[in-house]
Amino acid sequence: MEEKAADLRQQLPSYKVVLTTGLILALTGWLGLASLFLLTIPTLGPRWLLFFLTTLAFSGPALPVMHYLHRRFPRKPAATGAVLVREALWVGIYTDAILWLQFGKVLNFALAVLIAAGLVAVELLIRLRERSQWTPPISENE
Repeated sequence: MEEKAADLRQQLPSYKVVLTTGLILALTGWLGLASLFLLTIPTLGPRWLLFFLTTLAFSGPALPVMHYLHRRFPRKPAATGAVLVREALWVGIYTDAILWLQFGKVLNFALAVLIAAGLVAVELLIRLRERSQWTPPISENE
């Protein structure tokens, strides 16, 4: 069993690549948000830019966290770079949804928990679908 987990861990992208990508995303998001707050007025265009930059700002730090979680708890099939980015983007999308609801003054704790549970369920269903994709074994005769 431990040998299988080690093989799955080896299939993950390099931590250096994940950390570099996460830092680029986070710096772009946070510096963009700082310049957005300091240099613009809250009209329609900057408000949409706020949501985009918030996604970057929160997806960046989530990327190494997702890498760590997949390294600590490996599952078959092993997570690819696309899976890590998708899961980090879910964190950014969740943050955007919370921000959107807070602007409308309709956010409460129960709604935040239900949205989080829904996003986790969607990701679990996507991973379940990936796991159920059957590929025939490669025969040595071909």
